[in-house]
Amino acid sequence: MNNVAQYDVESIRNDFPILGEKIHGRPLVYLDNAASSQHPAQVINAIKELYESGYSNIHRGVHQLSQDATKAYENARATVRGFIHADCIHEIVFTSGTTESINLVAQSYARPLLKKGDEILITHMEHHSNIVPWQMVCEQTGAELKVVPISDRGELELDCFSELLCERTKLVAVGHVSNALGTVNPIKRIIDMAHALNVPVLVDGAQAVPHIPVNVQDLDCDFYAFSGHKLYGPTGIGVLYGKENILSKMPPYKGGGDMILSVSFEKTEYNALPYKFEAGTPNIAGAIGLGAAIEYVQNIGLGAIAAHEHGLLEYATSKLRQIDGLRIIGEAEQKAGLVSFVLDQVHPHDIGTMLDMEGVAIRTGHHCAQPVMEYFKVPATARASFAMYNTFEEIDVLAESINKTIGMFS
Repeated sequence: MNNVAQYDVESIRNDFPILGEKIHGRPLVYLDNAASSQHPAQVINAIKELYESGYSNIHRGVHQLSQDATKAYENARATVRGFIHADCIHEIVFTSGTTESINLVAQSYARPLLKKGDEILITHMEHHSNIVPWQMVCEQTGAELKVVPISDRGELELDCFSELLCERTKLVAVGHVSNALGTVNPIKRIIDMAHALNVPVLVDGAQAVPHIPVNVQDLDCDFYAFSGHKLYGPTGIGVLYGKENILSKMPPYKGGGDMILSVSFEKTEYNALPYKFEAGTPNIAGAIGLGAAIEYVQNIGLGAIAAHEHGLLEYATSKLRQIDGLRIIGEAEQKAGLVSFVLDQVHPHDIGTMLDMEGVAIRTGHHCAQPVMEYFKVPATARASFAMYNTFEEIDVLAESINKTIGMFS
């Protein structure tokens, strides 16, 4: 608890303007961070400054504004590279988010490779964004999708993963952290097992990068995808990391401007990495905002953030376990900062509505993870997810609001 005790959460909260808002006359308790986190003033100001005094289209302009905007955009790429410890900036592709990053790999890497009889291996706890693109590419190629089961605790059955992994497996795609359960998967072990059979691995890191340090070189993953809006950055911006030797062999995902070296009606020569995957005018403000968000997180330190959020998770789990009629869904030994739960005789949507009246914002529904809901035989869950700016007092408000909801429905 020493790290948590030294953590200046009030100073951090002061950087987030929205946290001073009131909802239905009550102080906002924002516990929907797994869907989207809020934005510090440093990110808002970086985007504001770009549009007020430094905006232009990038890469192709010779005038000063274009040169300055290009430098800021590419500096953001360098910031991302350092954040996840990629070997070089050529391995950092800006996308619209995790979803596009995964689709890029599905269509540019997997689709040309796959044939009938091949297999892609995913897990039962994946977000729809790490299911549907693989279903689509399997339909296109005749390959088959295999699914690693989970346990009642919400953990992967690694023995089954080992059994399903075989010479027919052409790619493993797995979430680093489950958005529905909070489970932190043993990614390094999964990658090592796959690589022992020369099978490449894509990691969906959308729920991981805001909460735990990620080093793609240490993990040795072949692809790593994440979004800006869960990392205190803007929507509409994301990252695909890929090993340079793999990306260089992949054809472009989309055609258009800036992803070319030359175009004629007879032939097009594609640009170098990473630009051959960034067709058209990119999300310049989004990339710069993401760079500012990463710098903000780095100034606080992911180690300190992780310690604080772990304390919140333990406290919330303990408080919620004391509530009669509440069942936590997903109790893996290794979890990130979220708690999914259901209440006896109260639908999760009703829970969310009642909590909103108390100023508490949580997420309810299937969380784009319907197979997880089916496994636990629930239509939906209520999910409270934590961020660097949440407090123990807010968890008390959450618990009090749940008890009040139970009283209303009794």
